[in-house]
Amino acid sequence: MRPTGARARRRRPDRSRAEIVILAVGRLRAGPIRSLIDDYLDRIGWSVGEHEVEVANAPTGAARAAREAERLLAAAPAGGVLVSLDPAGDCLTSEAFAARLQAWREAEGTVTFAIGGAEGHGPAVTRAAHACLAFGPMTWPHALVRVLLAEQLWRAYAIVTGHPYHRLDRDPVGDQ
Repeated sequence: MRPTGARARRRRPDRSRAEIVILAVGRLRAGPIRSLIDDYLDRIGWSVGEHEVEVANAPTGAARAAREAERLLAAAPAGGVLVSLDPAGDCLTSEAFAARLQAWREAEGTVTFAIGGAEGHGPAVTRAAHACLAFGPMTWPHALVRVLLAEQLWRAYAIVTGHPYHRLDRDPVGDQ
């Protein structure tokens, strides 16, 4: 549970009943990164579930990625859309991401985001994914990918619901 503050942490739904599911390889300890993720996810009016998978005593390289892929797919809810996050994926604007997320939610139900381990996604996740998205071509620490995803989910919610968090009228960086 996150530290006490102005607002108590909402209880998150079981991943089988969530509208959006975040699957990630590895455990995230309590601390500032966990608090930041919780802060963004607690703002969203959609139900968001999280599930972490670990592969203990696994080999390295492709064999480890394959085992992690098995665990991720086993934890994914049946049906819906599976989206893998990978540096080789499509880069979308926040507005395009919000539109795609809303379309998936309306047509498919649950949207599951898969964040792989240090070795990346195994081929099974790549084959099963309906889409592959990236937060740019750079390699990010997995904990920060979770933060970026949580923030973009909150931003997508703000765009779809007209919340002022996402300001469309501000000047883009560099247009001064």
